[in-house]
Formats: sequence, structure tokens, C-alpha cells
Amino acid sequence: MRKHKRKGVSVQNRMLIFAVAIMSLLTILLGRVLWIQTVRGEEYGKTAALQQTKDILISSKRGIIYDRNMNELAKSASAETVTANPAEVKKSKKINEIATGLAKILDMDKDKVYKKLSTEQTYVEIKEEIDKEQADAIREKAYPGISLVEDFKRYYPGGELASHIIGFVGKDNQGLAGIEMIYENYLKGVPGRLITAQDAVGANMPYKYEKYIDPENGANVVLTIDEVIQRKAEDALKKAVENFDVENGAACIIMGAKTGEILAMATYPTFDLNSPFTIIEEETQKEIDEIEDPQKRTQATSDALNKQWRNKAVVDSYEPGSTFKAMVAAMALEENLVSLNENFVCSGSVQVANYNIRCWKSGGHGTETFVQGVYNSCNPVFMSIGARLGTSRFYKYYKAFGFGETTGFDLPGEAVGTFHAMKNFNEVELATASFGQGFTVTPLQLVTAYSAITNGGYMVKPRLIKALVDDDGNVIKNFETETIRQVVSRETAQTTCQILEGVASDGTSKNAYIEGYHIAGKTGTSEKLPRGNGKYVASFVGFAPADDPELICLVMLDEPMGSSHMGGATAAPTFKEIMQDVLVYMQIESDSSIEYKFVPDVKGKTAQEAKKLAADVGLRCTVIGQGDKVISQTPAVGVGIGGEGVVIAYTEDVADDYVTVPDIMGCYASDANLMLINSGLNMKAKGSDATGTSVFVCSQEPAAGTEVPRGTVVSVEYSSNANVH
Repeated sequence: MRKHKRKGVSVQNRMLIFAVAIMSLLTILLGRVLWIQTVRGEEYGKTAALQQTKDILISSKRGIIYDRNMNELAKSASAETVTANPAEVKKSKKINEIATGLAKILDMDKDKVYKKLSTEQTYVEIKEEIDKEQADAIREKAYPGISLVEDFKRYYPGGELASHIIGFVGKDNQGLAGIEMIYENYLKGVPGRLITAQDAVGANMPYKYEKYIDPENGANVVLTIDEVIQRKAEDALKKAVENFDVENGAACIIMGAKTGEILAMATYPTFDLNSPFTIIEEETQKEIDEIEDPQKRTQATSDALNKQWRNKAVVDSYEPGSTFKAMVAAMALEENLVSLNENFVCSGSVQVANYNIRCWKSGGHGTETFVQGVYNSCNPVFMSIGARLGTSRFYKYYKAFGFGETTGFDLPGEAVGTFHAMKNFNEVELATASFGQGFTVTPLQLVTAYSAITNGGYMVKPRLIKALVDDDGNVIKNFETETIRQVVSRETAQTTCQILEGVASDGTSKNAYIEGYHIAGKTGTSEKLPRGNGKYVASFVGFAPADDPELICLVMLDEPMGSSHMGGATAAPTFKEIMQDVLVYMQIESDSSIEYKFVPDVKGKTAQEAKKLAADVGLRCTVIGQGDKVISQTPAVGVGIGGEGVVIAYTEDVADDYVTVPDIMGCYASDANLMLINSGLNMKAKGSDATGTSVFVCSQEPAAGTEVPRGTVVSVEYSSNANVH
């Protein structure tokens, strides 16, 4: 009995212990669950959601970049990306077949496609930005687990046009340079999302478990630049670089004198925005290819690309030379330190401290008035004025004109320039600074400084943006003219304008003079450091009309190595080449009786539409080709031509459509125009009134016998003297 009783007690105890253990375990498990739910609940919930859903970003459409006339300079074309859900591909048991088919359609290596389809990930991209034919072929096959996601590819219709302004995007459509980078937050928009439920093996659940969030398109940016003026500036720079053997590139800025709006900002060489990582200079690429060390080759490529993307008008600085004398003249007039008819004597040099500083004219200019000194760009006259100003006043105006600081411009990398520290700004430095030597400025700073002279003494901030608009054309934000400060009085500004007009008509800037217009401006030629290396920067800054300025234009040629390195012989005629068309295009009134007609934009039009557009402005249109729409034209949009002009519109690529320029020297004006028209050419005239009965052609460019593209504009000059041969 005792033995049995002890056994029963033992069983009872064991059951109690077991029950306590179970209760303890349940308590621990319950505590763990409560801890997970309260302490780690959010974290585990997110993890579960990620395992049970697939979240795909839907690209937003990047905003368009327009010129001031709403011509598209950068836009996003629809593209598609091939994606895969490897779990669904594996489930279909056709992975080899799908990999083979995709590789063939997408022109990819089959093994690479197979590897992507074999991954354990739930979402992979096979290829981005495929073309329409490839997308249609994939849709037709309807491969299991393979999807097409809409994307957008950036496209630049103008190719190289305004490349240093617009900038470009990377592979992920993110802005990497220019306006594309600076206005990234406006242009990029907000991506959409496709949230899809998936099962344990990663396969998509029925569509009722999907959620689609629409993407928001980016804002459109309207620039201040004019496509026609920009193209003219770029073409003229290219011509100048070739004609004057310019070794280190060139820059041009055209700015609204009263508004600060940049109508054109050109840097040459340019680059193709649709292929920005391609080095355009073949010789440079060849040199890079010959570098054996991979690291050095990579560095050389990076250096070449950075140089290619460099905007000389904003980033580069140089000694302004005599173009700065306009500022010094305004300083002296504002401070009443000089009178217009005050006499100076230039013997060819001036002794300053221990230095003998020479005038550019070795024999000197002799006795001359202040105005004549400006016309002659006489260094001793300006050294004398600088001495009267003194270092403190000179530096005050130097800063007031905006030098030594950035303008706050819209593009990245704006340089400040260099100047002497005040403790080192002594008598000799003041003398050389008075004629624009010993310090550096950027082209952008110099144009901005000139606005204080052209705008009644008030300097305006340069800007590239007119507005931000949505896809319906509604204005999101307007950008208005911003006055920086008053630098000189209106009277001083007007007097300076009058003097600079004389420089263009009677002084060192005669090569910038344009028949029928009041042109004002100043040339500059500065020797690069180290002195004596034979390398110069030639420049010209001019504005028109001189009596009521509307436009300022700066031309800078870096290291012209041809027959002349002087600004008057290189930069001034380049200014003329640009502005004689721009003034006509902008319909700025001329004193000349010659009437010009402006070439319309017929690209993208049908033959009938092109002919009507030409007829509306008094021109004829010849359509060449059998295509449906015009793909190219000559002359370029906005070119002003006289007489019975003709626009050549091509509806298909036509190789070698050249004609021979006839000899019109000595012909009556009306006969010359008829001969050119019959040859498929256009005429632009200058000089005397072309309507006189005794007016003859005294010069023509291109010369007779030259082979030129059909529609080319031939520049002719008239004279009342028949003895022209």
C-alpha cells in the first residue's frame, strides 16, 4: 500500500510540474508576441509588406526646355523599359525560350539575359529605352513574367545648339549640366508608383490587389534665348575660329540692354547634347586612344570632356584690355575729373615709378583731346585719368560695375575674376589697370558692366529664364528684370554712349560699323601671361542703337594666331557679322532705305504650307524633294534678305545641291538681284540707296565662281561709281 501511494503521489507531482511548464511556456510566448506587436510591430509590419508587395516607380515626364518663342530645345520622348519577374518566368518553365527570344529582339547576349531571369530577386530590369519595334515584338510574344514599363528618353532637337546653356541629363534622366542641372527640381517632376501584391514565391496576385499612383510631369522652362539669334552667334563664332586661326575657343553673349535677358550665349567649340560623352575633336580622341596606361587614359578622357563642357562665357576669365576703358571713361566723367575737349599729349610712353609703360602706338598719338584719346584707345590718356581717380575711387567703381563678384547667373561655375589686393594696388598697378591690364574678368561680368552704360546708369542682372509653365501653358512663375544698382548718372551714361559711337564710326572699332545703324563699342586686345608668349585675347563689346541701346553684344576670341591678333581686326568684324543680321531680325529700325525680308521657319511644314509662309513675307519658296514635309531649309530662319528672295525647302536629303555664284560686279542693282535669283541665290545689300538709276555693285561676297549651297545669301555693296572692275 505504501509503495502504491508513493507512486500515485509521484504521478501527481509530475503532472503538476508539466502543467506549470506549459503555463510558463505559454506565458513566455504570449509575452514575446506582445513584445513583437508593441516594440517591433512597425518594423516587422514593414518587412512583411515588402515581402508581400512589389513597388515599382513609374517615371514622370521631364519638363520641356523652350526658347523665348516656345521652340523646343529639350524634350522627353516616350520610351519603354523591359522588366522581368524571375519567379513568374521560372514558374512558366520556359526560361531558356524566353531568354533566347529576348536576347534576339533586344540584340543582347543570351547568357546575360538568362542570368537576370535566374536571379532570386522579384524584379529586374532587362534593358532600358528600347525602340518601338522592339517593344511591339515583345508585346506580340507575351512572354510570361516579362513586362514593359513606360519611361522617357531625353532628346535635344537642335543637337549642338546652345549646348553650354541647356546642359544634358545622365542615364537616369537626372540633370548633369547647365539648365538641366540647375533647374532639376522643377524639370524632373514626381515619379508615380505601381504597388502590386505578390504571393509567397513572388508571383503577381490578381489585378484587384494593384494600386497605381499617377506620376506628375515636370514644369517646363522657358529661356530668354532666341533660337535664331543663338544659331547666328554660333555660326559666326565657328567662322571666326576658322578664319582667324583661333586656338583656344571663342565666346559670344548678346544681352537685352534694358532687361538683362540673354538672347544668345555661345561657346565654340560646341558639343552634341544627344551624345555629350563623345569627344568631338577627333585629334584629341586619337591622342587619348594612344595612351597605354588605363588610369591616365581615363583621366585624359575626363579632362577632355570637362573642357568640352566648359562655358567660356561664364567660367573663363581674361584680361579685358581696352574694352575696360569704357568703364574708366565713365568713372572720370562721373567724378568730373576730365572734360571732353581737354587736351592730352601722348609721346608713345609714360614713366610710372620705375617703369616705362608704352602706348600701343609706338610713335605716340601726339596732342589729342579726351574724346580723341578714347577714339584712339590711347593708353597714356587712360593712365592719366587713372592717376586722377586714385586707387580708392578706382576700386570703388571697379566694384560698383560688378567686377570682383559673381552676377548670380542661372548657370553653374560662374567665375569671380581676379584683382589686386588693396595693399598691393599701388601706382604702377593703377596705371596698368586703367587700360584693362593686370586683372581678369569674365565675359558675363563685362557685358553686365556695360549695361550700366547702356541703361541710363543702372546695371541690370543677366538672366536666362523667362518663366516656368505647365503643360497647358499656364505660368507657374515669372522671372522679371532685376536692377542691381545705379553705378553712374544718366548724363554720364549718355555721354559715354556718344563717345563710344564715335569709336565705332571714326576710331579703332571701324570694323564693327554697320551701315544704317548707330553702333557704339570698344575693342580689346590683351596679352596673355606670361608676357611675350605671343598669345592674346581679342575682344569687342558693342551695343546698338547707340542713342537708345537695345542690344549689347560681346565677342571674345581666345588666342587668334592668324594674320592679326588685334580685337579690331578679328573680334570687331565678327561682331558685325552677327549684329547686322540680328538687328534686322529684331526689327530694330535702320536709317537705311534698303528693305529686308526675314526668312520664315518652314521646317516641319508641307510644301504648300512652306510656300504660303514664304509668300506672306514677300519671298518665293522652292521645294526640292519628294517627301511629305520640309526637313531642312536655306537660308536659315530669321536671316534678312533684300530684293526678290527665295527660300529653298528640302523635303528629303539632297547631296551636293550647290550652285555657282555669278559675277555681278559693275551690274545695276536690279540686274544683280535678278542674276542671283535666277542662280538660286539671295542678296543682302549695303551701301548707297539701291533704287538709284546709277547705282552699281562694287563688291560681292562670296566671289564670282565660288561653289555654294543653293539659297546662300550673297552680300553686295553698292556705289554710284561705275568704275568698279
